[in-house]
Amino acid sequence: MAKKKAETSARLDLSSKFWKTLLTVLAAFLTFAGPTYMVYLFRNILKIDYFVSIASGIVLLVAGLVLIWYLIRKKIIS
Repeated sequence: MAKKKAETSARLDLSSKFWKTLLTVLAAFLTFAGPTYMVYLFRNILKIDYFVSIASGIVLLVAGLVLIWYLIRKKIIS
């Protein structure tokens, strides 16, 4: 019985308002700030190559869109 309770608490509780808000803000950050601010940060401040910074921005954009898709599919956001 204790093992089953530990497994349940280890998983992400998506019914919690905290996790809903955190995941929504993270998805928005990845979608909007990822391709713009992070590319600027990588390119100008960290002096990373242009193509690497653009590729990382695209990866962050796709990660944000996938997270938004997941949240919509699970009916966390509508």
